[in-house]
Amino acid sequence: MRFGLIGVASTLAYLLLYLVAREALSAQWANGLALLVTAVANTAANRRLTFGVRGATGRLRHQGQGLVVFALGLAVTSGSLFVLHRADPTAARGLEVAVLVGANVLATLLRFCLFRTWLFPRGADHPTRRT
Repeated sequence: MRFGLIGVASTLAYLLLYLVAREALSAQWANGLALLVTAVANTAANRRLTFGVRGATGRLRHQGQGLVVFALGLAVTSGSLFVLHRADPTAARGLEVAVLVGANVLATLLRFCLFRTWLFPRGADHPTRRT
């Protein structure tokens, strides 16, 4: 439940940042910037609120792993924009947003799986994890 709420908040922040950045940047650059900013915040929020890991121990490692997960999400969203703009080079902003929402759903599923199995596996020895 917490992961879902954080995901919704992250997606809304991402879309807002994307739309603001899209005024000055290409779709790909706006996507990358918005995704990077929200990925760092998303990893920190999920680390603490979803997976119960507190304190500084492992924080940098988790953010580093989170950036690997970010790169996979960036590949999904950028690939979606690439396909959209190949099919329709003059795609409207609303269509870009719709495609990005769909791509973000897929990226979120991937993020949850990787967070659960790689960043914060159950039963892993996290001295700062709440029980």
